[in-house]
Amino acid sequence: MRTLSKSKLLAYRQCPKRLWLEIHRPELREDSAATQATFATGHEVGDKARSLYDPDGKGALIDLQLEGFDAAFARTQSLLQSFHPIFEAGFKAAGAMAFADVLLPVDDVGRKGWRMVEVKSSTSVKDYYRDDAAIQSFIARAAGVPLTAIALAHIDSSWTYPGNQDYRRLLVEEDLTDEAFARGAEVREWIQQAQQIAESPTEPEVGTGSQCTSPYACGFSAYCTRQEPVAEYPIAWLPGQISSALREHIALTEIIEMADAPDDMLSDKQRRVKTVTLSGEVHFDQTAASQALAPNALPAYFMDFETIQFAVPIWKGTRPYQQIPFQFSVQQLNPDGRLKEHAFLELSGEDPSEPFCRALLAACGVTGPIYVYNAGFENSRMRDLAQRFPQYAEGLDALIARVVDLLPVARTHYYHPSQQGSWSIKAVLPAACPELSYDNLDGVQDGGMAQDAFLQALAPETEPARKAELERQLLAYCGLDTYAMLKLWSLFTNYTAAGQTDA
Repeated sequence: MRTLSKSKLLAYRQCPKRLWLEIHRPELREDSAATQATFATGHEVGDKARSLYDPDGKGALIDLQLEGFDAAFARTQSLLQSFHPIFEAGFKAAGAMAFADVLLPVDDVGRKGWRMVEVKSSTSVKDYYRDDAAIQSFIARAAGVPLTAIALAHIDSSWTYPGNQDYRRLLVEEDLTDEAFARGAEVREWIQQAQQIAESPTEPEVGTGSQCTSPYACGFSAYCTRQEPVAEYPIAWLPGQISSALREHIALTEIIEMADAPDDMLSDKQRRVKTVTLSGEVHFDQTAASQALAPNALPAYFMDFETIQFAVPIWKGTRPYQQIPFQFSVQQLNPDGRLKEHAFLELSGEDPSEPFCRALLAACGVTGPIYVYNAGFENSRMRDLAQRFPQYAEGLDALIARVVDLLPVARTHYYHPSQQGSWSIKAVLPAACPELSYDNLDGVQDGGMAQDAFLQALAPETEPARKAELERQLLAYCGLDTYAMLKLWSLFTNYTAAGQTDA
């Protein structure tokens, strides 16, 4: 009988097919860039947790990759006699194995035991973390560890980093002892059921569904999707919330084509998307779009931000996962039709926030609409900056008052069959302005790639030539975002003089 790891048991809890594929067809797994970034964040938080739970450096870290399973289990048993913190302690019992993030010695009136802490990079205790804790505590106790308590430590997103490497309040704990200890029989049943799936010679028949993305994005989703019928125009392209009536209809009839979705179960927007998609004819009410934007005169500004966030803040005065703007592009369209770009990009490694404020206020002038695409994002960043830097609050509030959002105009008055239910700028731009394409950019082509490029540029080991190339790519990407907004605005308003550039 195979010994299953905690991660395999959690895979089973998500989907039996996932467990089987992880064991028998691991080469089919394709983790997204977002999933890989989540793994990296988890490792970063785990590293920080070790210094927080062992400030004196007396603890021991078990390195599974270097030591191997058998040596890791044996070393754990030896370290349990030392009564110092243990990190990645390994246990094997009852057909399963697990490695504890943190194991801390406790002495309760002369009775020695251990307190386990599982460290998560999220900002709250999620339901599936409770399964995690139940599995961890069951295996440890079955292996004979005198476990007295188990807690889950997660990021406190309300905490502000005071600087000077003081991360003492980065994590907060929630005790899960009673709940986790009470679920031993439940965990034992999971292990037995998972063992049966693991030993099966045939792949379980499980269709794609919500389990493909919840609670984790499954790396086998692409494989499973390829096993199912492919719709020409999938129902998934319908935007917004699917009605309960349509959801029930889909479950009963197993339809996958948008054409088979009854019109009376669709919203007005969904019906419009269905009609445009099936007909292949663009929906564009230019008169209404122009009227919606008519009150705004020139000069006009087209603005876009790029941001970075850290689970473990690196700049004083910032919070975990706070979106910190490090770059902007502003296209300024003057009444005479001339166009000028203002750009800001901070790659020194210092907190870019305050210089960002100063440069943004200088770039946007004092009058004229400021067009953005999805105003909630830029407005939230400016409000955050105004709170952090009160000396710029009045100016930033004035910018927010001038913001005009192009996204609602596009959603209401424009839809192209190629958008596939999305009104993101990446979907609308190639449809409305086919001469422009993010695919033509060298290197950075989306927000995730911009964040990766920023981090690489900040890394001390990055060579100057590479840093200069990353800077060029970032400027080109953010500049295209704002130029794309300008082109959309020109299309919506039928403005024909856009695109001239100051000498």
